[in-house]
Amino acid sequence: MINTRQGPVDPRLWSRTTAVRPFLLAMAVVGTALAALVVAQAWLVAAAVGGVFASHRAAAAYAVVPALGLVFLGRGALSWLASVLAHRASATVKSQLRRDVLSARLARASSPVDGATLTLVLTTGLDALDGYVARYLPQLVLAATVPLVVGVALLSTDWRTAVIVALTLPLIPVFMALVGWLTQVQVARRWRVQARLAHRFADLVAGLPTLQVFGRARAQAASLQRIEEDHRRQTMLTLRTSFLSSLVLELLATLSVALVAVSVGLRVVHGDLDLTTALFVLVIAPEAYLPLRQVGTLYHDSADGLAAVDDAFALLDARPQDRAPSGEVPDLTTSTVELVGVTVRHPGADVDALHDFDLVVGPGETVALTGPSGGGKSTAVAALLGFAEPTAGIVLVGGRDLASLDPTAWRARLAWVPQSPALLVGTVAANVALGAPAAPERRVRLALDRAGAAALALDREVGPGNEGLSTGEVRRVALARALLRIDCGGGQLLVMDEPTAGLDPDAELAALAGVRSLGVGAVVVSHRLAVLAAADRVVDVGASVAVLR
Repeated sequence: MINTRQGPVDPRLWSRTTAVRPFLLAMAVVGTALAALVVAQAWLVAAAVGGVFASHRAAAAYAVVPALGLVFLGRGALSWLASVLAHRASATVKSQLRRDVLSARLARASSPVDGATLTLVLTTGLDALDGYVARYLPQLVLAATVPLVVGVALLSTDWRTAVIVALTLPLIPVFMALVGWLTQVQVARRWRVQARLAHRFADLVAGLPTLQVFGRARAQAASLQRIEEDHRRQTMLTLRTSFLSSLVLELLATLSVALVAVSVGLRVVHGDLDLTTALFVLVIAPEAYLPLRQVGTLYHDSADGLAAVDDAFALLDARPQDRAPSGEVPDLTTSTVELVGVTVRHPGADVDALHDFDLVVGPGETVALTGPSGGGKSTAVAALLGFAEPTAGIVLVGGRDLASLDPTAWRARLAWVPQSPALLVGTVAANVALGAPAAPERRVRLALDRAGAAALALDREVGPGNEGLSTGEVRRVALARALLRIDCGGGQLLVMDEPTAGLDPDAELAALAGVRSLGVGAVVVSHRLAVLAAADRVVDVGASVAVLR
C-alpha cells in the first residue's frame, strides 16, 4: 500500500511545506528511542521470567520491576511526544496548503479545479491529511527504525532468528505494494465520484430558484441519487479492499512469527538455546513485523488526503509564475490598452475560450463588448485584468507587455464591476468606500448618485448574502464602488461585466451618464441596447471584429 506513484513521502509536500522535514527528523529520533525501549522491555521481561524458572523464586521478577516501570514511563512519554509532534505538523501542513491554494486560486480567474472541488479540497479533503501526516508518516518512520534496531538486537542474541526475520520481513512491503496499486486506483476513482457529487450538489443549490420556477427541481433528485449511489459503491469497494489487505498482512506476519517460534522451540527442547534468550527472541520478533503491518493498514487512512493533495497541487502547479515589477505602469489617461491576437484556452479544455481576439481601448474611450453567451466576453475581460494568461497573442499597456508589469500595480489602476457583485456585511457607505477607503463621505454620496442610486441611504444595512438589498441595488452599490475608485482611489480604467442588468431604464441612463462623466477609459460587457448605444465602439467578441460607431 505504498504510494507507488509518488513514493512513501509525497515529494511535493516535502518541497512545499516546511513542517514535514523537521517533523520527519524528530520522528526518526523518537522512533529510534522507542525501538530501543522496546528491546529493553523485551529483555527485562525475558530476564524476569527466565530468572524465576531458574531460581524458583519470585525475587528475580521483583528485581526488574523498577527498571520495567521506567521503560513503561519512557515509552508513554515518547508516544505522547510523537502524537503531539504529529498533530502539530498536520495542522501546520494543512494550514500552509490552504493558504497556498487560496492564494493560487485568487491569482488567476481560470483554474483547473472548479469551485465545488476547490471547496471539497479545502475542507474535508485536506482534513483527511491527518491520516497521512499524523498517523501514516510517523508509522512509516517507525517501520524504518524499529526493524533495524530489533534486527541488530536479534543478530547479537540469536543469529538464526535474525536470518529468518531478514528473509521474511521483505515479503510484507512486497504485498503492501501489490495491494497498494489497487488501493490507489480505487481511492482516486472514489475521490472523482465525490468531487462530481459535490459539484452536482453545488450546481443544484445555485440553480434551485430557476428549477423551482420551471418545475424541474424534483426531476434533478434522480440524477443526484445516481451519483450518491455510485459514491456509496466506490466507498464500500475501498473499505473491502482495506479489510482484505489487512487480513493478508496479518496472515503473512503471523506465519513469519510462527517460523521463528517453531525454530526457537525446537532448539530449546534440544538444549541448544537457554530459556531467557528464547523468551527474548519470541517477545521481540513480532515487534519487527508490527510497524510494517501498521503502515499497510494506515495507508488507507491517508489515501483520501493524498487524493485531495493531487487536486491541491494541480491548482498550485497551474499558478502563474511570480513576475518581478519592472517600473511604473503607464498612465492610462494618455495610453492605450490593446489585446493583439489574444487566444485563451483553459487547462483541460478542448477548445479555445477566446480565439485570436483584437481590442483597442483608447484614453477616455468607452468600448462595449457584446456577442453570444459563451463567446469569450468574460475571458477577454479576464485577460485584460491579468487573471487569464493568453495561450497566444499579447496584452499591451501603453505599448508594453502586460506580462512584464507588476500585476498588483496594474490592478491598482483598474476599477472592476463583476457580473455577480458581492457585498460585505455592514452599511452601504462602508461597501462603497471599499473602492477608496480614504474618500470623504460626500464623495461616497456622489458616487452613489452617479450610479443611479440617489435614493439609497448611506446608513442602510447590508446583511449576509447581500440581504436587505434588491439585485438592482446590489449592482448600483458595486458600480458606485468602482466609480469611487476612479474618482478618489487612483483608478484609470473602468471594467464592467453587465453593470446595468436588472436596472430600470431611468436608472440605467443615470448610471451610464455617471460613467461617462468621469472621462476615463471603460470596457463594458453588455447586451443592453442602451449601453451599446452609449458606447464609442461596440466589439462583437464572437466575430472578433470591431464595429465602429
